[in-house]
Amino acid sequence: MIKYKSILVTGGTGSFGKEFIKRLIKSKIKFKRLVVFSRDEWKQSEMAKDYPTSRYPFIRYFIGDVRDYERLKRAFKDIDLIVHAAALKQVPAAEYNPIEFIKTNIIGAQNIIEASMEQNVKKVIALSTDKAAAPLNLYGATKLCSDKLFIAANNYSGKNIFSICRYGNVMGTRGSVIPLFLDQVKDGKITITDRKMTRFNITLNESIDLVLYAIKNSLGREIFVPKIPSYKITDLAKSINDKCKIEIIGVRAGEKVHEEMITFNDSFNTIENSKYFIILPSLNELQKKKYLKYYKAKKINKPFSYNSETNSKFLSIKELKNLIQKNIN
Repeated sequence: MIKYKSILVTGGTGSFGKEFIKRLIKSKIKFKRLVVFSRDEWKQSEMAKDYPTSRYPFIRYFIGDVRDYERLKRAFKDIDLIVHAAALKQVPAAEYNPIEFIKTNIIGAQNIIEASMEQNVKKVIALSTDKAAAPLNLYGATKLCSDKLFIAANNYSGKNIFSICRYGNVMGTRGSVIPLFLDQVKDGKITITDRKMTRFNITLNESIDLVLYAIKNSLGREIFVPKIPSYKITDLAKSINDKCKIEIIGVRAGEKVHEEMITFNDSFNTIENSKYFIILPSLNELQKKKYLKYYKAKKINKPFSYNSETNSKFLSIKELKNLIQKNIN
């Protein structure tokens, strides 16, 4: 499954980090170290109840912030693989606190790059977002900048591999729309910003599958994008309660009506296999052939935009209901 035996996850106590570490533990791989890196000591103490070091001696709980280069450098010592999931990600908060998002999402990304090269980390997989493609809001802009930093880092050294996983809204995670709607429906009213709004949908397990694929296969410089369905926000509301009143409140600061994961211009450098699109940097034809052969992929015949509005697959109300029942606790 994974050849790396010393792994560190930034944002290790977040929605993705916790579930990713849970999957690794269940894999029965004999790890040397599995480091949970986060700045929230309470979440670490809660997580340690489920995975105590007395039972899992390879687990380490490491308090730190990606803004702190020296702390990262210490944490990365003897680490083979880093999965970078730490980020500030609330769109409205970014519009009103821009410098804080820049410090974590951009300067933090550069700190990870430099510390991982200093400590000879073999591979770094950084998590991104659909909001990084043609960003409208500051959060998306910081993640686009972060993506560019990680891709460019492959030029610094031939010893380290840096790749990106970009995906849409993860179903049921903290701050996502489904928990909000489930909470609102108790009061008999769901608020929607725009009736035309669409979103990509991915489950937490599917996002982990994508990251595991990138860990196993990445050569460096790629942005991995999953082929996932979209949904209409009105259908999502109906799937939760089709009799509930819907109130339109207007688009929030920095919010898009439709999300995008591959821009028209990026599609010229995109290849695909059965499950994933892979955005490559600008390469000559010989270099591109290497990636095509390795991933058993094909070129995109016609330039396109991978957009939640024009996506070929939409979830029905029934499918959304089933997914919510299966994936939301």
